[in-house]
Amino acid sequence: MTRAADHAYAEIRSLILSGDAAPGTQLTEEQLADICGVSRTPVRDALRRLEAELYIVRSGSQRAFVADWSHADVDEMFTLRGMLEAHAARRAATRFDAEGLAALRDCNVALEAAIRQSEPDIPAFLASNRDFHWLIVEAAQSPRLAVTLATLVEQPVVRRTAMHYGRDQLARSASEHRELILAFEAHDADWAHAVMTGHIRRAFHAFRGAAG
Repeated sequence: MTRAADHAYAEIRSLILSGDAAPGTQLTEEQLADICGVSRTPVRDALRRLEAELYIVRSGSQRAFVADWSHADVDEMFTLRGMLEAHAARRAATRFDAEGLAALRDCNVALEAAIRQSEPDIPAFLASNRDFHWLIVEAAQSPRLAVTLATLVEQPVVRRTAMHYGRDQLARSASEHRELILAFEAHDADWAHAVMTGHIRRAFHAFRGAAG
């Protein structure tokens, strides 16, 4: 993929993740080329990549739309994410070193600071949450796992869930992170696997509640 296509991919993906391009929104090459400041060819390449990653879907007439997931889609998405992240946590528990654990603690400190604002800072919460989970994937030292998790469409779902969280739910997420850190400090793979499984399942039910 060219540099222009990489730029278009990042810009379009950001539109989707931020919610500026809502589920069901039609995406045209002409409009996206103007937004991204590139020609239609890199936009076309970027859309193909986003389609492969399930961020967009095509109609029978090949028009592109931001993906809107059914309950079954979301259920499967969280099920796969739970299996993969729990496996990552199990592997990471025996591989985390002192530096990695310190980085994990720093992420959760930042996440908790976002929650303590007079109005919880959801974008900061999401950024720290993403970094926290990715540090675990990196510590798992499994390139296959990292690639597979990176292709899951989960960030729009995470954002939609977090936007409906109250302070208590956000604090519960931070508390579960703290328990994960304790499991990693103890190098207890079974404990880490169990906590991560529960963490993702709670997020699933929070999403279903937010989606009605």
